[in-house]
Amino acid sequence: MTDSMMRDDGQRLGAAELGRDLGERATLVQFSSAFCAPCRATRRVLGEVADMVPGVAHVEIDAEARLELVRRLGVLKTPTVLVLDADGHEVRRATGQPRKADVIAALGEAV
Repeated sequence: MTDSMMRDDGQRLGAAELGRDLGERATLVQFSSAFCAPCRATRRVLGEVADMVPGVAHVEIDAEARLELVRRLGVLKTPTVLVLDADGHEVRRATGQPRKADVIAALGEAV
């Protein structure tokens, strides 16, 4: 997750925006699009991390179907991954296909 920014704009994301409950400790939110090859690889990496780290959820959002949320959050390309803490606040953001080690390190900031 090298292309990252620290963010604290007071926004909180929850089940209403994500379509499912937040993870107990953290949530990996992935914005994807249908014809995005790196999105498929990102889905696999984030799913593996969520499976191996207790209390972490992975939520994939179709960017084209959720344009209002994409605009509100300033998502400019896919894949974009947000790392949310247990309260739904964004603590890290990255674009492009992440490496598993980078995702695990980013989770350290959220838990």
